[in-house]
Amino acid sequence: MDHFVYRGGTLHAEDVPVADIAATVGTPFYLYSRATLERHYGLFEEALAGTDHLICYAVKANSNLAVLKVLGDLGAGMDVVSAGEYLRAKAAGVPGERIVFSGVGKTREEMRIALSGGVRQFNVESEPELLALSEVAAGLGRTAQIAIRVNPDVDAKTHEKIATGKKENKFGIPIDRARAIYAEAAALPAIEVVGIDVHIGSQLTELEPFRQAYLKVRDLTWALRQDGHRIGRLDLGGGLGIPYTRANEAPPLPLDYGAMVKQVLGDLGCEIEIEPGRLIAGNAGLLVSGVIYVKSGEGRDFLILDAAMNDLIRPAMYGAHHDIVPVTEPEPGAPQHVYDIVGPVCETGDTFARGRPMPPVAAGDLVAFRSAGAYGAVMASEYNTRPLVPEVLVSGDHFAVIRPRPTFDDILARDTIPPWL
Repeated sequence: MDHFVYRGGTLHAEDVPVADIAATVGTPFYLYSRATLERHYGLFEEALAGTDHLICYAVKANSNLAVLKVLGDLGAGMDVVSAGEYLRAKAAGVPGERIVFSGVGKTREEMRIALSGGVRQFNVESEPELLALSEVAAGLGRTAQIAIRVNPDVDAKTHEKIATGKKENKFGIPIDRARAIYAEAAALPAIEVVGIDVHIGSQLTELEPFRQAYLKVRDLTWALRQDGHRIGRLDLGGGLGIPYTRANEAPPLPLDYGAMVKQVLGDLGCEIEIEPGRLIAGNAGLLVSGVIYVKSGEGRDFLILDAAMNDLIRPAMYGAHHDIVPVTEPEPGAPQHVYDIVGPVCETGDTFARGRPMPPVAAGDLVAFRSAGAYGAVMASEYNTRPLVPEVLVSGDHFAVIRPRPTFDDILARDTIPPWL
């Protein structure tokens, strides 16, 4: 469920007409609903009720400071994968004891920043990283709490570019080597083993891959405890999918996921950490765009928008589907017209949809990409010297620009011509 609905013939974000925001901000822009973010976070709290747990929002899904503050004020922890994301979480007011530092390529400088500023734990992904973290922590006179990310070799049954739990993926250590690596970690200075970490992929649409991975984590927990390790936390990652279309998609509900976690792991006495990102932010956001032209081609019509692949790269990168709807509500039974929906960038890949039926629209009309709150603005670029799209947050009957659109002067000022040219 989200808070983007037609009311009085026009699409609203909570109580604000989307067209009013477009008139103020200009298109394209990202639009987020505070009420939807809060509701989706609440679903996970409800799902894990009765357990010792921490919900660490995956900052990589949408890292705007205002979004992080909304969630942080609810008590969310943060899962970060870079020093920049760590500093964003701190800037949003999230204390270090609620920040988990993940990622396969942490640098020593990133480790120093997190250890100096305070961090809940590092999810360690390799032996070289483990040795580096021990050296950095010892040099600072700190102790780094760690969970080691194990790769359970489970097929997440998701897109190959967002699967992370198979043996050919770059993430984690093979689960059959875990006991040896934990023994090594326990012998290192400035390292404290506190748990196990696992994450098998993103946009999972069934529970069975999670169950398979968590059963392996369960067995590993007992084995590591027999080896003398204190395993008090299980970081189960994120990855629960969302419906990107309004028909024939029904990913598992957080309540069902929570019930499965309790059934498989509930008797271990561990604190549960989860790292949802997409399910919290995805359907909490729209990308709103204007129609520049409707172009008739050879056997097809093109809907040319002012949004482009540099603003929302998921369709070009993953072949991802987003429902695209008119901001003005179509009449009941309105005829459908088939369009190739494209942007203005000079790439054939700048295509959002091919052969997409939708109500007829004209130049100057507004359309909205649904389910664009995750992996949208965070993956945007200024390709073709197109300014980054602004981001807007709605709360009830008011809205605010939470990242402005840079001017062309702002963009050009970042480049420097050497004096010898």
